Amino acid sequence: MSRPADRPVLGSLAVDANVQPLAERIYLVLAALFVVVLVLTNIIGIKLFRAPFNPDFALTTGILTYPLTFLITDVVSEIYGRKRADFMVIMGFAMSAVMLGLVQIAIHVPPHPFWVPPSDPFYDSAEGYQHAFESVFALNGVLVFGSMTAYLCAQLTDNRLYHFWKRVTRGRHLWLRNNGSTWISQMVDTLVVNSILFYLGFGMELGVGLKIMATIYVYKVCLAVLDTPLIYLGVYVVKRALQRASDAPEVPR
Repeated sequence: MSRPADRPVLGSLAVDANVQPLAERIYLVLAALFVVVLVLTNIIGIKLFRAPFNPDFALTTGILTYPLTFLITDVVSEIYGRKRADFMVIMGFAMSAVMLGLVQIAIHVPPHPFWVPPSDPFYDSAEGYQHAFESVFALNGVLVFGSMTAYLCAQLTDNRLYHFWKRVTRGRHLWLRNNGSTWISQMVDTLVVNSILFYLGFGMELGVGLKIMATIYVYKVCLAVLDTPLIYLGVYVVKRALQRASDAPEVPR
């Protein structure tokens, strides 16, 4: 009997003493990687850099790492199913909130003069270092609200669309469900976060904001296409490891 198109790969393997512990360890690694990339995206995203092929346009460095979170959720969706992917997304939201809380505590504790190194300091006083620290980690309330809202909307949309395309294609064309779900969910992310930031935060004109969002979205789509080989590699590696564990003789207890 063939496996239903929307059934996770793990469900087609015998859940025995060999497969289940390995499957849980792999899921733990993927979930940890997802959270690390997500939290780092929130931290490094403050920096802007010149966009490739359009140096006058500024992109946040978060655009380099954030697509990896969609890649990881797609791997988890393929192997473990939508519920496990949704749980990982919610966990990422919670851990991001923890990170934001801890960063705020770090910002508000008073700096000590020992923060200034005895030789070749970047700043002459602890207050200078405090200002630099705040310039990196202090967060705009509108940006945080927009970013966290967009994250939940986009990631949960991605999980649902992934399984929609998987049913439509009867489990074939991994590249299509990977890109089809990511392209749409990245559009959701771009519209939500930038609409809140540009219009509520900056009071930007509608046309100007839409033009900027369209440019940002084009770069996101290009990055999604570039990581297509990685979804094949990730699914293959996990499936191969689980299949080998399934074929191995069960270890006596």
